[in-house]
Amino acid sequence: AALVTAAVVVWRRPVVAVYAFVVGLAAHNAVMAGLFALGVRGDPLTAIAAWKEVLLAVALARVAWERRLPFRPRFVDGLALGFGALVVLYALLPQSRLGGEADAEGVLYGLRHGLAPVAAYFLGRSLVVPPLRRLVLVAGAVVAVVGVLEVYLVPIDAWEDADVPEYYAEQLAFEHHGPRGLPENFVFNTGDEDDLLRRAVSTFLSPLGTAYMLVVALCLWAARPRAAWPLAAVAAVGLLFTFTRAALLALAGALAVLALVRRTWWPALAAAAVVAVGAAWTQAYPTVASETTWSQEDLEWQRAQAERLGVPPGDTVALDEPSIRSHLTALRDGVETVVEHPQGYGLGNAGATALRTDVEVKAGESTYTELGVETGLLGALAFVAWNVALLWGLVRRGAAGTAAAFAAVLAIAVQADVLGVPWLAYVVWIL
Repeated sequence: AALVTAAVVVWRRPVVAVYAFVVGLAAHNAVMAGLFALGVRGDPLTAIAAWKEVLLAVALARVAWERRLPFRPRFVDGLALGFGALVVLYALLPQSRLGGEADAEGVLYGLRHGLAPVAAYFLGRSLVVPPLRRLVLVAGAVVAVVGVLEVYLVPIDAWEDADVPEYYAEQLAFEHHGPRGLPENFVFNTGDEDDLLRRAVSTFLSPLGTAYMLVVALCLWAARPRAAWPLAAVAAVGLLFTFTRAALLALAGALAVLALVRRTWWPALAAAAVVAVGAAWTQAYPTVASETTWSQEDLEWQRAQAERLGVPPGDTVALDEPSIRSHLTALRDGVETVVEHPQGYGLGNAGATALRTDVEVKAGESTYTELGVETGLLGALAFVAWNVALLWGLVRRGAAGTAAAFAAVLAIAVQADVLGVPWLAYVVWIL
């Protein structure tokens, strides 16, 4: 009933969908996990979770209903359509011819994954949207507060009692080996059995999704920093407590982009400050972070992994630290796979989609290598060309905050699947 009501409202005023995405997608994971704990499971919960696709489709349908193009087509729009066409093509090509193993469910997940930013982009192009900067910043501050409070006030056992491990395993088909069966990134494992650090996961149920949203919020704020600085300070603290080092580096790079667009010096100084604070925080965090422990079952699995990896514990910034090394290894392996198999394997053979459907993961973590595996080298290059042209257009038009945020997301995409974070795939490409 709520979804039908929302769809009717969006049909009458498509811009309402944008506000729903900014706020609703920030709370999406927590709400879905809460419904799962209350007994809403299986297909009913899957249908509820599709609210974002429904509202996006309704908004686009209303735009199409007007029977006139609401914007002047440009080269960048053609690039977006070209990438979208390749995604559809690879959904139709027989997997047996490409060497892929995905079934119809995996292909459908892959289609949604690849087309979401294209659909969101054209919705943004078609609507006159009031500035979203303050709404994004307020939502980010709320997410930050919830995340920091959770680190210190919510014990790790409470997540287990709330059936969150079962939500990931049974509803989303993800197998995790973090504490109590939670996702591994709920904590930072230094390698010391007595030094397991909590990270702010907030309503995203992920330190990564939380961190990436906060980076976008801070970039939008930095374009006009005189107002709402208390909210920005709260968001910055939340970002630190996610302990996501790639997000801090991306924020520094985004501030450098802001300095170039605005031709002013203070964002460059802020970028240097972010790097310095980030480096200091990686050393200080173990002394201020809330700690948790492994269960005996968890510990046995982690000891086996530590022995297999053979990496010394305790270093949070060295290139041979397990987390950093795993990202670099995944990126290298993904690039090699794309180069060796440039025609691609078809949708559903990479990243989280492959994990969910029990298919061999041909590439993971990097958005670019995942697209290269699924849509071939041509598809990956089409995505890069579209988004580089889009970024250049933002820079030329002086859209400093949006350009900085978009640059940060494209940088994060090198070592993370940003399209797998719905808040980014919808909100950022709408912006």
